[in-house]
Amino acid sequence: MSDLPHRAVTRSAKLATLPLGFAGRTALGLGRRLGGASAEIVAQEIQQRTADQIFKVLGELKGGAMKLGQALSIFEAALPPEIAGPYRATLTRLQDAAPPLPAATVHRVLTEQLGDDWRENFLEFDDRPSAAASIGQVHRAVWHDGRPVAVKIQYPGAGKALISDFNQLARLGKLFGALLPGLDIKPVLAELKERVSEELDYLKEAEAQHAFAEEFRDDPDFHVPAVIAANEQILVSEWMTGTPLSRIIADGTQEERNHAGLLFVRFLFCSPARVGMLHADPHPGNFWLTEDGRLGVLDFGAVNRMPDGYPVAFGRLTRIFNQGDMDAVVHGLRAEGFIRPHIEVDVDALRAFLAPYVEPTRVEEFAFSREWLREQAATVADLRPNNVVRQLNLPASYVLIHRVHAAGVGVLCQLGATARFRDEVVRWVPGFADETGESEDSALALT
Repeated sequence: MSDLPHRAVTRSAKLATLPLGFAGRTALGLGRRLGGASAEIVAQEIQQRTADQIFKVLGELKGGAMKLGQALSIFEAALPPEIAGPYRATLTRLQDAAPPLPAATVHRVLTEQLGDDWRENFLEFDDRPSAAASIGQVHRAVWHDGRPVAVKIQYPGAGKALISDFNQLARLGKLFGALLPGLDIKPVLAELKERVSEELDYLKEAEAQHAFAEEFRDDPDFHVPAVIAANEQILVSEWMTGTPLSRIIADGTQEERNHAGLLFVRFLFCSPARVGMLHADPHPGNFWLTEDGRLGVLDFGAVNRMPDGYPVAFGRLTRIFNQGDMDAVVHGLRAEGFIRPHIEVDVDALRAFLAPYVEPTRVEEFAFSREWLREQAATVADLRPNNVVRQLNLPASYVLIHRVHAAGVGVLCQLGATARFRDEVVRWVPGFADETGESEDSALALT
């Protein structure tokens, strides 16, 4: 693969191979059953082949389709055990890897971006990528001053591919409207497209990473690699070593899981107050545990700029819900745009829906688990007309916040982490701790 398939017709054909391929494999499975193979074995084989096909197609497409795959990989924790098994390993691979570009293409990009003498910037450069993801891949190298570095290189055609993917998603607006009458999908897709398109500009990513690195320099909890050099399609930063969060998920001790989960939540909640930005791509491939026990954070292409920190309404409505005043909760949700003016909701159903999500903020210590997530996923997936989920809207200003919270919960459930998560909400989320609209620590952090 020397370039991305970015013509709309080509990418549509690629995407179409997912459902069509599944149908073909299902037919093959039926034939094998007629031939005497057990239903369980055939179903497993179908699921495994489907998982492999998902990885192959989404991985080759990169762009927005690959990002969809990465999002799905987080929510594998919500799948029932009998289904999740064959998919889990393949979906998890989507968090860290995709088919890499050949060395010749990498060299061509480096020459186009840095000039014919690009090798003079490096004492060493490994042609084999150490990581490959949605719109770029990372190579290990040694900078000319001897520092080990990570060189992030954008795929040729990534911009056209990304825009093509989101234009296709926009065509699904009517479908979303039929399934979720409370959702105004157009501003949601527009906001997501604009924010994700920012990831194409590595200079913007470098600015965000630099801001995080400066704020967390010598921090006892977090490490962000310093930016060394960047242009629009090349980003060079210090190399980071440690244990990937995906490995902690796979075989970490409970102590490691709890420690990683607590730092993960602390990072997401404290960043808007300390940096004025929220890291908006919280999948395990972007987080590591360093040798000294800190949480290392990578990939700042997707950030939500929040100069005033978390919205006060977020913390205030959570606190009011815990206090039991549902009339005030409904009024606040309407004011924030979560319930559109023409929509009426069943208050008891809304309380029942929100309660599990607010639960981690009500107890001193909370244990996230795959079983808990499956229960919540079943509620959200219920599209019967009387399901309150169908009546709710997602305001554009909350798109990335929702994305982070939903994906973050998925990661915590993969970890199976138990910790005092409520303390982090009290400390960092304005409006949650008291009636004044701000918690004491958040107010101090924002001054």
